[in-house]
Amino acid sequence: MTHFRTLGLAATLTLGLTSCSLLSGDETADAPTVPAQTDIDTDAAITSDDTAQTSAMAAPAPTTPDEVVLFAHDSFAVPEELVAQFEADTGFQLEIQLAGDAGQLANQISLTAGSPVADVAFGVDNTYAGRAVEAGAFTAYTPSDLPGSAEAHALPDGGAALTPVDFGDVCVNVDNVWFANNGLVPPQTLRDLTKPEYEDLFVTPGASTSSPGMAFLLASVGEFGLTEWQGYWEDLMANGAKVTSGWTDAYTAEFTAGGGGGDRPIVLSYASSPPSTIPEGFWEPTTSALLDTCFRQVEYAGVLDGAANPAGAQAVVDWLVSPEVQASIPDSMYMYPVDDEVALPELWAQFAPLAEEPIVVHPGQIEEQRETWLREWADIATG
Repeated sequence: MTHFRTLGLAATLTLGLTSCSLLSGDETADAPTVPAQTDIDTDAAITSDDTAQTSAMAAPAPTTPDEVVLFAHDSFAVPEELVAQFEADTGFQLEIQLAGDAGQLANQISLTAGSPVADVAFGVDNTYAGRAVEAGAFTAYTPSDLPGSAEAHALPDGGAALTPVDFGDVCVNVDNVWFANNGLVPPQTLRDLTKPEYEDLFVTPGASTSSPGMAFLLASVGEFGLTEWQGYWEDLMANGAKVTSGWTDAYTAEFTAGGGGGDRPIVLSYASSPPSTIPEGFWEPTTSALLDTCFRQVEYAGVLDGAANPAGAQAVVDWLVSPEVQASIPDSMYMYPVDDEVALPELWAQFAPLAEEPIVVHPGQIEEQRETWLREWADIATG
């Protein structure tokens, strides 16, 4: 039986509306219920307060030799039958601690480097992994059966410590029905969002309170450069862009296709969002992801340095990249598995393609400049 202990935020492991590849909702009454995506934003601040984070990590370390503790972001989800099989195969009892979003997870791991309260971590992504690696929070381990395709997602300068598990593209999404009804051609690029015809139409979660929001900030840095992205955000805000605390507010409350009566037909979400907006009895989504606006997130797992059960931690990392767990990722966490031999859901293949050329910012540069970029962004977007 799997046990869950919540740390930091009050967290629940559900397939509800607060989950990282955020599948979208639909504005029609008979549309399918919006499944959880790995929202990784939980409407809580990404930047950390060290005192609060240290307090949140005060839970005792595991003491039983057959227990292995996995520290994960709130949106971690694996089918119970796979957890039960892991426990039967390995003899380890898996306990899962939830830590908030990906940024909070990385912050807490970094603050307790060398003296962790868990054995293994999952969900540190490429926007925050550099901090945890630099802090020495992980010890080197590479699964012997790591899929060959995972190498394409390895973290530069940290590949020996962190194992890629899944990935997804954060992209601008549009409500196709709204644009058709209003006789307006949808935007295609980030620059388009600053044009007068799209005034007051765009909503995004904030970079300081949401992991997808942080990814959008990084997309603007990667697209416009170190000296031009600030001007882009000034133009974006002058054109009526709305910033919310998290993805849930942006998508389900403000987006016209989110089911909450919103009035903004352009929203930041994921490339995997559109398939969930296919109304019952129809064959295509009511929304689209703009693939020229995407920033790629990669999520990693790693053995924590100082783990009480390093053998169990290694077994968990092996399990996360096993064919069975990799095959479950699209339906359980709405991300793409790093194993490219896993068959994707049929609708994903048709309506959730990945960006051919996602916007890239080097993880080392993110680590060096993150706090500066967040301060500059806050001055423009929320000041």
